[in-house]
Amino acid sequence: MHKKLAPTPPMGWNSWDCYGAAVNEEQFLANADYMAENLKDYGWEYVVCDIQWSEPTADSFYYHYFAPLCMDEYSRLIPSVERFPSSADGKGFKPIADYIHSLGLKFGIHIMRGIPRQAAHQNTPIKCEGVTARDIAHPSSICKWNPDMYGLDTDRKGAQEYYDSIFELYASWGVDYIKCDDIANTEIFPHNPYSARKEIEMLRKAIDKCGRDMVLSLSPGPAPVSEHEHLAAHANLWRMTGDFWDEWDKLHAMFERCYAWQEYVQPGAWPDCDMLPIGRIQKTEKLPQYRNRYTRFTHDEQITMMTLWGIFRSPLMMGGEMRENDEFTLSLLQNRELIDMLKNSSGARQFKREETDGKGEIIWTSNGENCKYVALFNTDDAEREISFDITDISIGGVKYSVWDMWSHEEYTVTEDVFSAKVNSHGARLFKIKIK
Repeated sequence: MHKKLAPTPPMGWNSWDCYGAAVNEEQFLANADYMAENLKDYGWEYVVCDIQWSEPTADSFYYHYFAPLCMDEYSRLIPSVERFPSSADGKGFKPIADYIHSLGLKFGIHIMRGIPRQAAHQNTPIKCEGVTARDIAHPSSICKWNPDMYGLDTDRKGAQEYYDSIFELYASWGVDYIKCDDIANTEIFPHNPYSARKEIEMLRKAIDKCGRDMVLSLSPGPAPVSEHEHLAAHANLWRMTGDFWDEWDKLHAMFERCYAWQEYVQPGAWPDCDMLPIGRIQKTEKLPQYRNRYTRFTHDEQITMMTLWGIFRSPLMMGGEMRENDEFTLSLLQNRELIDMLKNSSGARQFKREETDGKGEIIWTSNGENCKYVALFNTDDAEREISFDITDISIGGVKYSVWDMWSHEEYTVTEDVFSAKVNSHGARLFKIKIK
C-alpha cells in the first residue's frame, strides 16, 4: 500500500546542499515560500529539513561531536528552539508543517536510524512500560560519520515500540516525508552487508501504524541492487550512491549506477540518484574554497544531470538556496516537458554506450504516450556529433516529428537516421512524437 504514496518520483527541496547541519526556521520557510511561488505549479512539492535539527549549536556542514541534543521525556529527538523558535512549548514541527501545508506543499524531515546515544547513556525512558533507552540500544551499531545515535537491538522488547513512538510523534506534527539516514548502504557493517534490514522493516511497520501517510526515503547509498525486492517492499525511494556533489567524475559514474538499476524502476519505489547540487550551495561551509558558491557544474553538465535524472525517473531534490537561483537554474527546474517525461514515461534503458577511457557517447531511450524519448550524452572533452536511427525504436515507416526538449523547438529530421551536435559533457533530449 505504501507505493501509492509516490506514484511518480518525488520532487522537492532539501536543506543539506546549501545549509548542511545548520538550517534554521527563517531559511527553511523562506525556501518553502519560494517553492510555492515559483515551482509548485511545475510539480515540486516536498520541503525537507535535513540533519541535526535537534542540535542547538549546529552552525555549518560539520557535526559537533557528542553535542547535547533536544529530546523529550520518551527519548525522542525534538527541534531545537534556538533554531526553530515556533517549536517552543512542546509544539515540535507542527507550526512549520501547518504553514507548509497552507502553501499547498508537503513537509519532510531527516532522521538517523536508531536511538540517541545520550538517551542510552542517561538511561531515559521510552514509550514502552518497563523499558529504557539503554535496554534497546545496540552500542556496536554506530554510524561511521555521525556520532548521535546507536542502532537498535531489533530483537529486544521495546525496539519496535520505540520506532512506533517516534512516528506517532511525527504524525502529530504533520510530517509527510521521512529521509532516514545510515540505513541503506552496504557499509554499516562491511562483514554483514545490508545489515539494517530489520530496522528498515521496523520503519515500515511504524509508518503503517502511525495513522498518517508518509513517504519513506532511505540513505545513503550505495544500496545493494541484489536487495531491490526488499527495498521496494518497504521504502518509496533509496539512494543508489553515496553523497553526490558537483564533480564531473561523480556525474559520469551515475550512468553506470542507472544502468545497474534500470530494470527496477517502478511506481512507488524509486532508485534515487541523490540531490541536485545546483544554484547557490554550501552557504555554511567553513572551508573558504567551497563556502557560499555557485555549483561547479557547467551549464552543459547541469543539463546532462537533469536529462539523466529525468529519463531514468530518479526523484528530484533541489539542493541549492532557491532564493538565489539565477535564470538558468530556474529554467532547469521549470522545464515542463522534462517533468512530464519524469512523471509519465516508462521503460527507460541505456540503448548504447561507446566510450574509450571514459570518453565517448551514451544514448538512453524511454517510452511515453504516443511518443518515444531519446537522450544523447557526450562524455568527451570536445563537441561530438551523435547519430540515432529512429527505426531502432520501432517507429520507422510511420509519420513522426522530433521535438528538442531543451531548446523547446521542432528539430528537423529528413530521414530516419538523424544526428545532433552535443557539447562536451552535455546532452540533447528529444521527444519523437508519433502523428
